[in-house]
Amino acid sequence: MIASVGRPPGGPVPKNLAKLTPAGEKPPVNPYLAVMAGVVGTAFASIFTRLAAAPPMVIAFYRLGFTVVLLAPFALRPAWYEWRRMSGRDALLAVLSGALLALHFTAWIGSLNYTSIASSTVLVAMQPLFVVAGGYIFYREKIARAGLVGAALALIGSVLVGFGDFDVGGRALWGDVLALAGAVFVAGYVLIGRGVRRRLSLSSYTLIVYGTGALVLLLGSLFTGTPLYPYPPGTWLWLALLALVPTICGHTVFNWALRYVRAAVISVSILGEPVGASILAYFIFNQLPSWLQLSGGIIIITGLAVFIRAAAETAKEE
Repeated sequence: MIASVGRPPGGPVPKNLAKLTPAGEKPPVNPYLAVMAGVVGTAFASIFTRLAAAPPMVIAFYRLGFTVVLLAPFALRPAWYEWRRMSGRDALLAVLSGALLALHFTAWIGSLNYTSIASSTVLVAMQPLFVVAGGYIFYREKIARAGLVGAALALIGSVLVGFGDFDVGGRALWGDVLALAGAVFVAGYVLIGRGVRRRLSLSSYTLIVYGTGALVLLLGSLFTGTPLYPYPPGTWLWLALLALVPTICGHTVFNWALRYVRAAVISVSILGEPVGASILAYFIFNQLPSWLQLSGGIIIITGLAVFIRAAAETAKEE
């Protein structure tokens, strides 16, 4: 999903989406299914990142830079026509969103050098706490009581997934701090996207966001003297896969879905990432999940199902 979102002809807007989408627009696919597919894509992010032998800022730069290169042939032309008509406010917000995404990647990727995959992904997944609060403050988005129960279950499950992996001191503590900072940055990124994506197409928004993020990371690498090359051949493969799988098939899908669903739906759904990452870490790095992590995964999936169902029901009633 890399082209701009159009307005397919014919057919009524589904009731559960009618109040969230621009008038007369029908999504080409079910956005809730797209969100779940995006969760699968993002689950590979920590695996590819751990396999890439490069500094955090460089990994983040190439991840976003390669993404722009892959998207540009399909998205640049329609985006260019829209950029000429977009407001200065939307342009500024999209640039700010890209800067926050760059900070998120730098903090989160850096955390993987100090703490475990489970702990890092679970702390980053705490960002719904910030998104739900921000959604209420800036967009007056309300969540039904059942949705809050689902969100609470997902958060509890996230804690259980990484509970046995948490460390209260030393390197692991610094990694936990970086992961939590990444959660704050990505919450701002999601909240801005929820507002701007109502007015901008997917191609316009993502090219600005990813391009800005790549530029911020490039300048940061040059300023800190972090070398952009050379790196082992295998690292370039993992960097390319980071752009293709978790970014295009993950974050870009989330950006598309933001036009149709609430920011909190995206945020809570991303809590499924620690489950997928833990499973992949077992097969690739032989990191065996504890019974707490397995139990937490079941609770997360249950919480996600409750939350997304409640969000859809709330949209029907508004």
